[in-house]
Amino acid sequence: MVIQVSDWVKGPENAKATLIEYSDFQCPACASYFPLINQAVDEFKDGLRVVYRHYPIREIHQNAQLSAQAAEAAGKQGKFWEMHDKLFDFQSAWSESGNAKEMIIGYAQDMDLNTDQFRTDLDSSEAADNVQSDYQSGLRLGISSTPTFFLNGTRIKNPGTYEELKSLIQSAIDQS
Repeated sequence: MVIQVSDWVKGPENAKATLIEYSDFQCPACASYFPLINQAVDEFKDGLRVVYRHYPIREIHQNAQLSAQAAEAAGKQGKFWEMHDKLFDFQSAWSESGNAKEMIIGYAQDMDLNTDQFRTDLDSSEAADNVQSDYQSGLRLGISSTPTFFLNGTRIKNPGTYEELKSLIQSAIDQS
């Protein structure tokens, strides 16, 4: 799988393992994997590169598109990963809220983003197009649920524990 210029990437380009995650910020299962992925990033350091791609399941998550566009808007100011973390950390607060947009703008303010610019970028066609591009790439790969992971280009069964994830990553590193 090719890493795109538009992808959100954490970790070195020459890492021996690349984990691509198709995810939805409003998805409870995705939120449960969030600390596991962070733990893997901390443990494997330069050996692991993580790529985040949006796969908002709009049919069941009313704020999935909004939250994905919020991460894109924060990314325009260099804070994609900070918004990514904030959205998962506070998922239970904003996800079913009737005022999710205002809550997310509050997160942007807490992160010292230029909130006027954030609001503009949040509602921009560019943010929507970037999210849609990720979503379409997921559809082409046959993704129907989140999270879905690819490790060094191969789709993997979602690991049940951190130890299982760690073992998969270590195997990928050892084989490369």
